[in-house]
Amino acid sequence: MSAKPDNKQQGSQATAQPQQSGEGQEYGEGNYKATRQYNAGLKEHVENHDIEKDARAAAPRDAKEADDMERAERIGRSKSKGEGASPDGEPTGA
Repeated sequence: MSAKPDNKQQGSQATAQPQQSGEGQEYGEGNYKATRQYNAGLKEHVENHDIEKDARAAAPRDAKEADDMERAERIGRSKSKGEGASPDGEPTGA
């Protein structure tokens, strides 16, 4: 009696392998599809929403809330690449 290879096991392994065609893979540091989706969503939001109203709604309602927001910003900046760093982490000023 000769042993037959278990084709079921080999078949399940073959379907578990990732595609080798390169289709759907991202290259470099960017995810271009996600960037396009983000940009489209941002454009839609800006075109269909009152940005000034949103900014006013996000403003602090009283002095205590303004102090809390300022303290939170200071804490966040202290964890950046340097005190007074710009939003992208680059130092500003002298």
